[in-house]
Amino acid sequence: MTQRNEKVANYIKELAARFLARENNRTSLITVTSATTSPDLKRTTIFITVLPLSKEHTAFLFAKRKRKEFREFLKKNMATKNVPFVDFAIDLGEKNRQKIDELLRNG
Repeated sequence: MTQRNEKVANYIKELAARFLARENNRTSLITVTSATTSPDLKRTTIFITVLPLSKEHTAFLFAKRKRKEFREFLKKNMATKNVPFVDFAIDLGEKNRQKIDELLRNG
């Protein structure tokens, strides 16, 4: 990932966290863990984790429903010529890390 892509991805990550915190109905905690962009900056994937786990599917569907509104939010807050198409995904790497930590604690 180039330095520009990394900066754009980090900025999108920050904006996604702000947007989801504002739009969320507070029944779950949605955390934006990372974002990746395509080399041409036309697509981005935002990775999230959700607590409690029982609300994960509902929160994920909520984020998917809000993609169009989030893209409009990006248009207003980004100073780039093109605004990427956005997709959300559950951060499985973070889930795996948490499971490993739990296993190590319980030994």
